Amino acid sequence: MTVTQGDTRRSILDTAQRIMSRKGFAAVGINEVLSEAGVPKGSFYHYFNSKDAFGEAMMRSYFADYLADMDRILAEPGATSAQRLMNYWQSWRETQSVDECQGKCLAVKLGAEVSDLSESMRLALKDGTTAIVDRLEQVITAGQEDGSLSVDGDARTTAQVLYDMWLGASVMAKIHRDIGALDAALTTTRRLLHL
Repeated sequence: MTVTQGDTRRSILDTAQRIMSRKGFAAVGINEVLSEAGVPKGSFYHYFNSKDAFGEAMMRSYFADYLADMDRILAEPGATSAQRLMNYWQSWRETQSVDECQGKCLAVKLGAEVSDLSESMRLALKDGTTAIVDRLEQVITAGQEDGSLSVDGDARTTAQVLYDMWLGASVMAKIHRDIGALDAALTTTRRLLHL
């Protein structure tokens, strides 16, 4: 099997996500990522113009994968909108409650750090998190229409509040090394959706 340039680039991005979800962005050198990915050190600039461009590509790749997983959960056949939405939050709880999230919690890990380091990475984070809130708003609206949930106020505000709450709960779960904040977020989510 022939390894293409796209395969190598993807391998670098996937490896970086795994490492940086544990260590952060600034603490990881390009050589560490390339070594772990099995890519020659001198070839980095063949795939990325700079560490900043690399970081932006990593964030966009992360969100593309994340949103595909989210879409899969939110499209579960035979479930009400409320059930699909709660399945998403349950998946979040399970993903964020492990010590080694293996690239599944990059927005939580890098959000505050890279927003101050890189404008292009901040914009990639903004685009990705906005896309998440867009999907949450859509399923909340669908839930209001199918009668499986209700909210006080509008769907967009509720979607944003829920996302912000879960992001904060994820940070607190990491600080305390305890999933209590995620359990509280799950309970509050049910209350906000009148479930």
